[in-house]
Amino acid sequence: MPAAIDVDRSQIALLVLVGPTATGKTSIAVELCEWLQGEIIGADSIQVYRGFDIGSSKPRAENLRGIRHHLIDIIYPDQAIDASAYAAAADRAIDEVVSRGKVPVVAGGTGLWVRTLLRGLVNVPPVDEPLRAELERAWDEQGKEAMYNRLREVDPRSAARIHVNDRVRVIRALEVYEQTGFAMGELRAKHARGKPRYRALTIFIDIHPVHLLKRLETRARQMLEAGWIEEVRGLLDRYGTDIRPLKSVGYREVVEHIVESIPIEITEREIVRSTRRYARRQRTWFNSDPDIDERMTPEQVVSEVGRNRIRAHFSHQPLVVPRGTIR
Repeated sequence: MPAAIDVDRSQIALLVLVGPTATGKTSIAVELCEWLQGEIIGADSIQVYRGFDIGSSKPRAENLRGIRHHLIDIIYPDQAIDASAYAAAADRAIDEVVSRGKVPVVAGGTGLWVRTLLRGLVNVPPVDEPLRAELERAWDEQGKEAMYNRLREVDPRSAARIHVNDRVRVIRALEVYEQTGFAMGELRAKHARGKPRYRALTIFIDIHPVHLLKRLETRARQMLEAGWIEEVRGLLDRYGTDIRPLKSVGYREVVEHIVESIPIEITEREIVRSTRRYARRQRTWFNSDPDIDERMTPEQVVSEVGRNRIRAHFSHQPLVVPRGTIR
């Protein structure tokens, strides 16, 4: 494990590429790393798992074209990882990249992980088990609409970000309010106004929803043809159905196909539907993220306009980008 570099992290310049799934973040990161002499720091909560390759769109060596990609295949599927552990691993990877005079390029769509890397975690109290149980009972007895309306009354910021069906996040937001008397949304907003951990240029990459849907449809078909079902069968044989990453978008539908004998045509449609909903959630998250500096299409990011914006960001940071790095 590389040692931490002796420098104020807020002076380390990063390029951060975020956005919905299937918008081409990794391929863009590869192209920009070739230009910047950079290395990729992954920010994908499924690509970290070994064996979760096809369904997570884990990049192949030939697609990386010699660019080093950190934080993929770092844990086994039955091991746990959270945003804090990710940020610590990303810090170490960034230190390693910087120590070699390279540029760290963070790329991924797991919003909470990126936020934790750039800002740290919001300081909230730990889970109160009796209170959590009380709120769980209230959800079961009163229903999701009543609990969501309760959240809207006390914490409209969080309610705007959380779907009415998201039981875990609705209950957690209510729990934090009951524990502290402050809305989780207000705590997050205050946290976002604090000093960032890194000097980051964060670019939100997006494409029109109609075009994204076509990409999702094509990708789902290609993944299934590439052996996704066989991949999941192997994971089920080794780990069973209860590991967390098998409950993620896409993998969950393939598991249902295998275990419940759901026809493959239905499975493919459900994969696209679930992934489309996930992309919407990602778009909602990043649209409300105050750390987003630019919003661009994939073509704009790698165009001269995008490169000029990136060049301007790094031109003020000789510590990270030695003279002559950006051509």
